[in-house]
Amino acid sequence: MTDSHITFRSASLALVRRRALLAIIASLAAVALAPLAGCGRKAPRAQAVPRDATVLALGDSLTSGVGASADTAYPAALARLTGWKVVNGGISGDTSAQALARLPGLLQKHNPALVIVSIGGNDFLRRQSAATTRSNIRQICADAQASGAQVLLVSVPELTMMAAVGRLSDHVMYEEIASELKVALHSKGWSGVLAQEQLRADQIHANAAGYEAFTHGLVKSLKDAGLLAR
Repeated sequence: MTDSHITFRSASLALVRRRALLAIIASLAAVALAPLAGCGRKAPRAQAVPRDATVLALGDSLTSGVGASADTAYPAALARLTGWKVVNGGISGDTSAQALARLPGLLQKHNPALVIVSIGGNDFLRRQSAATTRSNIRQICADAQASGAQVLLVSVPELTMMAAVGRLSDHVMYEEIASELKVALHSKGWSGVLAQEQLRADQIHANAAGYEAFTHGLVKSLKDAGLLAR
């Protein structure tokens, strides 16, 4: 074999090895980057809920409208601003467990296109387990989704020493649940209203002006999420 044949064969082997090495590197890079691609994936944009659609507002006294009249509670104000048929599913004193128990009947009766979940305040006031409350609220959202409804979760302020002096902040569980289930979140709604004396009837309930202010903020979140047409 001549020197030229040996040189050509060596070059060919080197090229094959280089191509194989590049293929291995590309494969490893794809595996390493796959989790990052998953983390950056956004939830699908919500579908706008049409006028005249039925919407269920599930909650406690802040949904039923304690501190004001029924026609100034946020579900009534939301109906006026959107044209939706908003069912007021708020019961004063309800905990997350009680709301979860009521949900199947409400879903069956009303077949809502959207469920707005605002619950947990009474759990906090009664010092119930945060883990249990989180589990109940997550299940409420999951059950509503399973029925075919879209979901918007409303953050509720946590009970802290600062809350006693009007400095309210949302409990972190709401953002966690919304992120986990890929549902829309309305944050700083109740905490913003209840922190202002002129917008509340007492320390834990809004007045008519407060419910109106909350509803306008909620409408913005609905539009931002794509649940309400702009």
